[in-house]
Amino acid sequence: MKKTTNISAACHCGNIRFELPWPEHELEIQVRKCGCSFCRKHGGVWTSHRDSLLVVTIKDSALVRKYRFGTKTADFHICSACGVVPFVLSEIDGAIYAGVNVNTFEDIGPHSLSTSSTDFDGEDTGSRLERRKRNWIPDVRIAASPR
Repeated sequence: MKKTTNISAACHCGNIRFELPWPEHELEIQVRKCGCSFCRKHGGVWTSHRDSLLVVTIKDSALVRKYRFGTKTADFHICSACGVVPFVLSEIDGAIYAGVNVNTFEDIGPHSLSTSSTDFDGEDTGSRLERRKRNWIPDVRIAASPR
């Protein structure tokens, strides 16, 4: 089993939390600053790693909203209590893939992030889904906390 470093993250109010075991040999995290209007307005700066796992815990699922736009191939999970978008999911061929917003990381500083701007305008839907299958987190587990 590969060594990992655990990254903890949460929305501002803590309703949506996640743990992200990150491959230890890749501690400079490559992040994408998306240029779409949604990400610009919500401060979405994303990362993913195909060798990682996303474990999400939600305190109150009634406070989580999903938003789809554009190609309608991804669900952005938004905490309606604080307005933060911690992660995005895409269902492809029956499997769930995820990207996470690095602005929600609690224990990783900017010195560990290597940011580049990204623009996916003009990318057809098939190419977009194939890119996600190659690069996004392929193991996603979401649990709502008991009330």
